[in-house]
Amino acid sequence: MKMFMKGLVVAALATLTPLPAQADMTELNFGVISTESQQNLKQAWDPFIAAMAKETGIAIKPFFASDYAGIIEAQKFNKVQMAWYGNKSAMEAVDRADGEVFVQSVDVEGNPGYWSLVIAHKDSPIVSVEDVLKCDKSLSFGNGDPNSTSGFLVPSVYLFSAKGVEPRDCFKAVTNANHESNLMAVVNKQVDIATNNTESLRVLTKRDPASAAMLKEVWRSPLIPSDPIVWRKDLDDNSKAKIMTFFMTYGRHGAPDEVKAEREVLKALGWAPFKPSSDAQLYPIRVLEISKSINKVKLDASMAQADKDAKVKELEAQKAMFEKLMAEVPQT
Repeated sequence: MKMFMKGLVVAALATLTPLPAQADMTELNFGVISTESQQNLKQAWDPFIAAMAKETGIAIKPFFASDYAGIIEAQKFNKVQMAWYGNKSAMEAVDRADGEVFVQSVDVEGNPGYWSLVIAHKDSPIVSVEDVLKCDKSLSFGNGDPNSTSGFLVPSVYLFSAKGVEPRDCFKAVTNANHESNLMAVVNKQVDIATNNTESLRVLTKRDPASAAMLKEVWRSPLIPSDPIVWRKDLDDNSKAKIMTFFMTYGRHGAPDEVKAEREVLKALGWAPFKPSSDAQLYPIRVLEISKSINKVKLDASMAQADKDAKVKELEAQKAMFEKLMAEVPQT
């Protein structure tokens, strides 16, 4: 098993772009996207980050921000060198913050990904998409962080844009918050409906089953790829090798009691051991983002039809390019 894992590491590192010789990292900051309160995030992440620091010999400090944009900006200015993202925010980090996907999380229950949700209070008369999209401005809506895949991008494309709906024209009030805040806003009847995802709902069910029992699912998206970890491209190769080795071996090899303990740490994060990945993981998200832009252009009453047609043609070409790249990615 140890040799097998070393082989995985070597194969993954072979895809890295060579960099000029640099001094090894002695410390780095690890960004954690704000899906819930910092206290809850620290409780789940601290044991994992401590293990990474011990195994790599790099002093690793967690970096929490109040929103996704805070982590992206921190990575852009090299205040964060590695981070856990959703796919949408990872795409922004790759495009704007010198980021590169290197591993992907794996769902602890064996799911190939997770799903975006729209939730309502269990006592609510809202039971279907038709109830959500009646658009008479009688409902309040808790939307996700604009850089969230499941909280914002996926429902924007698959639910709202697909029906030609702009949320601010549909609901009496629209707010943006992280997953935990949206869950509790529905539980406490502060909003009528809100976006969320199956992972966050699973965490709430374990931590606060009474609150979770107050919720019901009224819409579920197509499958979303599991979350990536992104490092800065300019990390030195030796540090990348140490980090990749840690991610590929954590929860996989060692004494049985060590593996069991590591699996428990991963389970608290909702994960099983990681698998190698790359920026190709983001192709489906890029297609979604372009689809959202196409729908936005089509609904823009301020644009002349000729300008609309030209812009849509340009976006359709970009979409076709990423769909072609998606088709060329080997399936695992």
